[in-house]
Amino acid sequence: MPDISEYIKLLAGLLAIVDPIGTIPIYLGMTRHNTLDERRQIALTASISFAIILIVSLFLGEQLLEAFGIGIPSFRTAGGVLIFTMGLSMLQAHESGAKQTEEERAESVVKESVAVVPLAIPLLAGPGAISTVIVYAHSDNSWLHYGLMSSVILTVAILIFIALRIAPLIGARLGKTGMNIVTRIMGLITLAIAIEFIAAGLTALFPGLAR
Repeated sequence: MPDISEYIKLLAGLLAIVDPIGTIPIYLGMTRHNTLDERRQIALTASISFAIILIVSLFLGEQLLEAFGIGIPSFRTAGGVLIFTMGLSMLQAHESGAKQTEEERAESVVKESVAVVPLAIPLLAGPGAISTVIVYAHSDNSWLHYGLMSSVILTVAILIFIALRIAPLIGARLGKTGMNIVTRIMGLITLAIAIEFIAAGLTALFPGLAR
């Protein structure tokens, strides 16, 4: 039987890394000129795109690494470092450059639809989320494991859709300070996940560290 606590941990970790609440100000800014129906469609498209990107990463991510000759321990360590930098930025309530650069942000202003780029990728399904999915996928090769992971990804996608749909209400209730507090809490969880990834990756690369 699978350890359900591991999938709950993955759910919490993905939510922390994706940080839908922290994405709300960006989403509101990008869709400020859109109608209510257009915002609803953007939220739906972004959520579906997020799920597709991560599920593809789940089933094909490890094969892609193998094609480039990259081992899981190395990828786990590198992913941990990336997630660590994201967590530090979140603790300071700053948007990480790993999610979106200044050039990408400027380009998104002139796009007709921002649902897929930059909302779905790289803001939601960014390098941190993709790395997390690939690393967790490596822990078991059973179809049950992949099914449970897919369920976790779909659950996060649904929560993203709900968050974006009620974004104006959340933004008004929490305000800038409230959203910064949520982002900092998510940043702390993200840092803890990053340290686990780095420690496990280094232990696999250098077995002597475990002694």
